[in-house]
Amino acid sequence: MTIDFPWEPAQGEEKLVNVEDCERVTRQLQYTLEVEEVDYKRLEVSSPGIDRPLRSEKDFERYAGEVVDITLKAPMGAAAAGQVAANRRKFRGSLERAPDGKGWQVTWSDAPEPKPGQKVSKKKEPAPLQALGFTLDELKEARLAPIVDFKGRRRAGVQEQGK
Repeated sequence: MTIDFPWEPAQGEEKLVNVEDCERVTRQLQYTLEVEEVDYKRLEVSSPGIDRPLRSEKDFERYAGEVVDITLKAPMGAAAAGQVAANRRKFRGSLERAPDGKGWQVTWSDAPEPKPGQKVSKKKEPAPLQALGFTLDELKEARLAPIVDFKGRRRAGVQEQGK
């Protein structure tokens, strides 16, 4: 079982599930299952994790601007002005609201990430950004990309309040 706190856009800081929350829910469920005489072999309670699935419109609103991995139900054909393979169904990029406001889009660059410590030439032309628009009906699966900044001990891309 996965637990999460409800999210409202007007909320200030987002509350995240921690180990103590999982422990509290486990204890409550164990007591309830014993009282109701429900036979269970294993009870597992966890948070959605850093690669949490995105299922509803609210999830997409909540994580707009984050890096996501999406898998489409069917290949998009000549997507991104023919620059994407016709049979490609998986994409990783920044999640954004589509310009028309009716759907979503994922934006990415095919330029390789610079290695740590590698100098990046300012003279070199950056690789063009590509965008792929989609609706939730066209998705097979969508998840936050599991990218972690071990130096800062937080999800890469998550901005600290006030900075």
